[in-house]
Amino acid sequence: MAVDYLVIVVYLAGMLAMGWWGMRRARSKSEFLVAGRRLGPAMYSGTMAAIVLGGASTIGGVGLGYQYGLSGAWMVFTIGLGLLALSVFFSARIARLKVYTVSEMLDLRYGGRAGVISGLVMWAYTLMLAVTSTIAYATIFDVLFDMNRTLAIVLGGSIVVAYSTLGGMWSITLTDMVQFVVKTIGVLLLLLPIAVVKAGGFAEMKAQLPTEYFDPLGIGGETIFTYVLIYTFGMLIGQDIWQRVFTARGDRTARWGGTVAGTYCLVYAVAGAVIGTAAKVLYPNLASADDAFATVVKDELPIGVRGLVLAAALAAVMSTSSGALIACATVANNDIWSRLRGVVRPDGDRQHDEVKGNRVFILLMGLAVIGTAIALNDVVQALTVAYNLLVGGLLVPILGGLLWKRGTAQGALASVAVGGLAVIGLMAAYGILANEPVYYGLLASLAAYLVVSLATRPTDAAVLAAWRERLAGRAPAHDNASETVSEQVPAAQ
Repeated sequence: MAVDYLVIVVYLAGMLAMGWWGMRRARSKSEFLVAGRRLGPAMYSGTMAAIVLGGASTIGGVGLGYQYGLSGAWMVFTIGLGLLALSVFFSARIARLKVYTVSEMLDLRYGGRAGVISGLVMWAYTLMLAVTSTIAYATIFDVLFDMNRTLAIVLGGSIVVAYSTLGGMWSITLTDMVQFVVKTIGVLLLLLPIAVVKAGGFAEMKAQLPTEYFDPLGIGGETIFTYVLIYTFGMLIGQDIWQRVFTARGDRTARWGGTVAGTYCLVYAVAGAVIGTAAKVLYPNLASADDAFATVVKDELPIGVRGLVLAAALAAVMSTSSGALIACATVANNDIWSRLRGVVRPDGDRQHDEVKGNRVFILLMGLAVIGTAIALNDVVQALTVAYNLLVGGLLVPILGGLLWKRGTAQGALASVAVGGLAVIGLMAAYGILANEPVYYGLLASLAAYLVVSLATRPTDAAVLAAWRERLAGRAPAHDNASETVSEQVPAAQ
């Protein structure tokens, strides 16, 4: 195991070094929060794939394959579908808005009255998303070092908080690119073929397992529909995803780079399910399906390779954790704290103070995430709460704002309030893991949006005109001012 430990230690040290290097580039608010909006296709694709494919997609995806066979790919597959839909239909318009948060988009579209409420919902979502990723450190470090759960969470979380606080989105982008490469090598090029060979090949896997393990719909139609509703639509509206879209240097990068990342997610989904199916042949009686990944890695991989694959799992967790953390801090600072204080500064003013303020919020949110992760045990329930709130509360007003010009600020606020409260109430009534909360919550949100929008005066013509200007890419001069510090540096490829 000494070689495996060395691989992991070198990897973690590299993450911290990337954070230190990224700190030198984060010299303005734009650089710190959205990497100067200048990522080229290669870096954009790699980092987008890294953030959506986290510990749930890797460890959880293999676990679903162990439990259901090839149809276990559907959870991660619907994430890929959501990313493809976002990239093809919405990403160019989102990138042209030149904003920092989803709530800023809602304010632009509806006239500045949706920010704090929508910000609170988005903050709750990003916080819980960061917490679920942070809890996963306990599993990985337990496999590596037989480490106490609390210590594992503190160690893994502290590394992510450190490099995220130092360099913001630049550090996260650089580390995510490394993590993307590590995941590709560790999971797709090493673990997948080794697991299949150890299980005797596909012919032996089919002979050993029931036929439903090879049924593409074996997991159940209702489960697939729920995955589409939560994950596919969740990809369209999450702050963590939009903040990556904001980093693209242009329309083509956002559209085609995201399409490549979405396609990669589809391949990753199938790979995880196949690994889990192979693990079912090798270890048919595991106590928990989520143990499949760690068991195959520990028992079937040679020294050195095992360390690299565990580093891939760690990379998956860190990429999602860091992306959710900066999204949470951005929403807390820009959508909640600044609005409550009534403080709105142009990006070009006091740039270093802007960076310092965002660093402080990343540190504070990071400490909150680590503390919450220590207190919670159930990752699935935390993730379900996050996505139910996101989809039930924000899907309708966001997509409505992009697609329906008759939607109003009153309709958006009613949609967020009714959908969010309905989801919370239905989770209390039916249980957190039930399907009904997101089904009925989304319907309630849609009904409130339509009824209240049609019952109130249309959005002011001047607001809609300014909205169309932003959608066309004609951003206000003050937004471009924040980019002047970075214009001397070539776009990242």
